[in-house]
Amino acid sequence: MKLEVVVIPVSDVDRAKSFYTGLGWRLDPDVPGSDGFRVVQVTPPGSPCSVFGSNVTAATPGSTQGLHLIVPDIEKAHAALASRGVEMSGVFHDAGGVFHHKGDQRLPGPHPSRSSYGSFASFSDPDGNGWLFQEVTSRLPGRIKANGVSFASAGDLAAALQRVAAAHEEHEKRDGGKHDDNWPAWYADYLVKEQAGAKLPR
Repeated sequence: MKLEVVVIPVSDVDRAKSFYTGLGWRLDPDVPGSDGFRVVQVTPPGSPCSVFGSNVTAATPGSTQGLHLIVPDIEKAHAALASRGVEMSGVFHDAGGVFHHKGDQRLPGPHPSRSSYGSFASFSDPDGNGWLFQEVTSRLPGRIKANGVSFASAGDLAAALQRVAAAHEEHEKRDGGKHDDNWPAWYADYLVKEQAGAKLPR
């Protein structure tokens, strides 16, 4: 089962459409129906989709909170969205060091050790529906199938390749600086183990 549709309650469909496409999200169907029914689907880069419209849900506009967008680099994602004129929180982390609390448990700046899952930034749409960026650089065990890897976007894959390239460079240094002819297998092993939360190769 794969979650692919999240319905977002909005009060003004055209305003919401303008906001979300202004984030750089892809506009998919915009389908009108009878009696004011309308479905608009927008898709964040690398994600399945989110949907809003009129007469789609009875939920109060702005009542959807805590929608998480997973990113490989919180500061780059924050800067990219802010450059589009979106009012955002600063990057923050939680005082407890794990998932975010509301209010005064949020401390400014990314997680001190840049721990995966530990850094956030938030923003809202014009109705007040709340979104958060969460930085994830490696997955905890059990978060993906052990027999494969998955990347949501070309940017996520590029970031993973940068991490594995840096790790492989250290691997070659420890091996006396010799070129590793078997580097594709080393890269593949690293990428699979990183996403599975297993011990990384050295």
